[in-house]
Amino acid sequence: MNDKIGSWAFLAGVLIAVILGLIGGSLGGLATSLGWILVLIGLLVGLLNITEKESVSFMMAGAVLVVVSSLGGDVFSSNNLSILGNILQAILVLFVPATIVVAVKSVFGYARRK
Repeated sequence: MNDKIGSWAFLAGVLIAVILGLIGGSLGGLATSLGWILVLIGLLVGLLNITEKESVSFMMAGAVLVVVSSLGGDVFSSNNLSILGNILQAILVLFVPATIVVAVKSVFGYARRK
């Protein structure tokens, strides 16, 4: 059951991130609410969707995605491609909490085994 919730949360988070990136500027205060929803979805994905076996590959992919989204968001925002920058920034809001949760779970797993 948690697999399905985590999978749907991930899909919903990516869709919300893309929508927020495409039309976020015209949403006003709703954009802030959607940003918080992305943070909560990221936490859910990190808690429910990533198993201990998947944690190392997720953290590696998550770290790369966070760095590329951050740098790409800055690059695209300064050009005429601001929509792409907005999408990358919204994906960043989704993946940072998920990556942090998986990293903390991994550290606690290592500490528990020692």
